[in-house]
Amino acid sequence: MWLSARLLAAERFAVAGFMFLLTGLILLNVVTRYSGVALYWVDESAVYSVVFLTFIGASAMTRLRLDFAVTILTERFSPRGVRIAKVAATAIVLLFGLTLLWLCVLWLDPVGMARAGFDARELAARTFNFIYTERTQTLGWPVWALYLVMPLFGLSMTIHSAANLLEDLGLVPRASQAAFLGNSLQGVG
Repeated sequence: MWLSARLLAAERFAVAGFMFLLTGLILLNVVTRYSGVALYWVDESAVYSVVFLTFIGASAMTRLRLDFAVTILTERFSPRGVRIAKVAATAIVLLFGLTLLWLCVLWLDPVGMARAGFDARELAARTFNFIYTERTQTLGWPVWALYLVMPLFGLSMTIHSAANLLEDLGLVPRASQAAFLGNSLQGVG
């Protein structure tokens, strides 16, 4: 639970930072295009900012239980049935996070990279996995560094959904959203 709370505090800080960055990039883009001196790297930077903002925000929303829910069926359940449905839904989110982590390990292949002596070209020649040799079009950044948002999202979603599951099972007391947001804000400042 403490790990999830600290992670949420960091995510809230990161979301605010990426929102600030995105606003700045959009304003810079408007000014430079209007003045006839367009900076094309700004477009790519804005896209990556939105991607990071989306994944980090989705993880935070998982812990805050602000994700969507279809309650048309569970409204007709008994209180026990609702509890079972919530536990099942949270367990599915946890399973999704774990599956995403596993797929990211297969995709990024850190073991294969180590076996190739951390030589990206050697890994690509052996496995046809070119993730470590590709670069972004405008910025020239290595794409693997940007794609790290996926395993980070999988890990943070797993941590948050595990904390939610412990609460749903009644193994730990459920943190109220107001108290949780207050605690995560204290961790930021």
